[in-house]
Amino acid sequence: MENKIYKSNNDVIYSCTYHVVWCPKYRRKVLVGPVAARLKELIVETCTALSVEIQEMEIMPDHVHLILDIDPQFGVHKAVKRIKGVSSRVLRQEFKELTTKLPTLWSNSYFVSTVGGAPHEMIQQYIQSQKTSQRQ
Repeated sequence: MENKIYKSNNDVIYSCTYHVVWCPKYRRKVLVGPVAARLKELIVETCTALSVEIQEMEIMPDHVHLILDIDPQFGVHKAVKRIKGVSSRVLRQEFKELTTKLPTLWSNSYFVSTVGGAPHEMIQQYIQSQKTSQRQ
């Protein structure tokens, strides 16, 4: 197993890494050129303010990919909601073409999946072996 770096807040030691993907409304290819560059800046600024670590980021013309480390007490849903909200508001203010083509910048939905860690079966075996491996 790899050596993981765990983070902590006052109450929890954690490693919570998520792959997150979302799209503009109607999957329009609007995330290009200056819009894409500004979106990257906004995502970095928002994540920094939320103490969310960006491990990877790729802006495609019609979707966003992020790998994020998020404090479990804050939560992935709150982080995604904030990133999408801030970026939509600022991008629509700065790039008027985003207000004429789309009723909202982002679709309501997003994809999220946990990343890394031990395989499910390995963790299951570890938990099941706890009683028998305890010293008597």
